[in-house]
Amino acid sequence: MSEPVSYRLPHLSTQPPLLHPAYVSSQKRAPTLPLIRAPHTSSELSGPIFSASSVEPRICDLTRQSSGAPIGERIVVSGKVLDEDARPVRHTLIEIWQANAAGRYLHKKDQHDAPLDPHFTGCGHTLTDDEGRYRFVTVRPGAYPWRNHANAWRPAHIHFSVFGPAFASRLVTQMYFPGDVLQAYDPIFNSIADEAARARLVAGFDWDSTIPETALGFRFDIVLRGSRVTPMEK
Repeated sequence: MSEPVSYRLPHLSTQPPLLHPAYVSSQKRAPTLPLIRAPHTSSELSGPIFSASSVEPRICDLTRQSSGAPIGERIVVSGKVLDEDARPVRHTLIEIWQANAAGRYLHKKDQHDAPLDPHFTGCGHTLTDDEGRYRFVTVRPGAYPWRNHANAWRPAHIHFSVFGPAFASRLVTQMYFPGDVLQAYDPIFNSIADEAARARLVAGFDWDSTIPETALGFRFDIVLRGSRVTPMEK
């Protein structure tokens, strides 16, 4: 029989706890009993392996995935994926997904009163280069209501997924925008007790990647381990 694995919920941490009561859905999915160790299967540990041939170049530009132009403010989001020693994580698959400029996802479960954009999927992916760099062109997402509590609104954010050498090593996080007043009211953002760690989820304005007359640039580095690790979703 598999052996139980003890765990404890962190108090002051750079990572979100498994249970954060203010984030209501965490009450339903957080474990209440000791975890059971389930060894990974060979298929979980041996792949997938992504290469340039498996990634369509235009998918990283979410403003050019359709025959028409999406509505919204154009932005460039770029940065690096790094390890704890600031070494680049090369040729790793990085994905994003987000709401459109009106704050609505292209998903059947998102039925709130905001328009869909027929020219915006909200999804993109790319591979990091030899320096661990990635780059997306997209539109700035809108805030949206999410019914977690009375008058609950999620601040503008973009979801990021980073794949390691196997499906079991996938990490997910969220990027926020500077100066967003809704962050102070968001239980997901504030589930991270460490203030400095929370700040690492907020992208910085990046003049160098800003495209004249076209798009503002934002810098968001993802650090996988160490003292400056990026908070990840559980």
